[in-house]
Amino acid sequence: MRYVDGYVLPVPRKMVKAYLRMARMGERVWRKNGALDYMECVGDDLHPKMGLSFPRLMRLRPGETAVFAFVVFKSRAHRDRVNARVMKDMMKMGGPKEMPFDVKRMAYGGFKAAVGGRAA
Repeated sequence: MRYVDGYVLPVPRKMVKAYLRMARMGERVWRKNGALDYMECVGDDLHPKMGLSFPRLMRLRPGETAVFAFVVFKSRAHRDRVNARVMKDMMKMGGPKEMPFDVKRMAYGGFKAAVGGRAA
């Protein structure tokens, strides 16, 4: 069963380019280590006519936008192996000196795929 790590985080609009540079590096590392898919999405239409908006849910501050990201794996066990290798690679690379977003406000979780995307 496919497994997905999902992230939602606030990024200051003035830091979106810096965030995307970091995200491109992340994509290379995750895919090199076996991730099946990797996607980073920057908020565009965040004020729907129905439901709870991302700005309200995330308590976005003026000048911030939402980023929704996910990484797809074969299974939870595959995710654990890939992420362990990714963390080793990231440590070797040194990573960014400063994150272009507030890490404390990032939401993250692992999800079993249930419908679509060859979930089963």
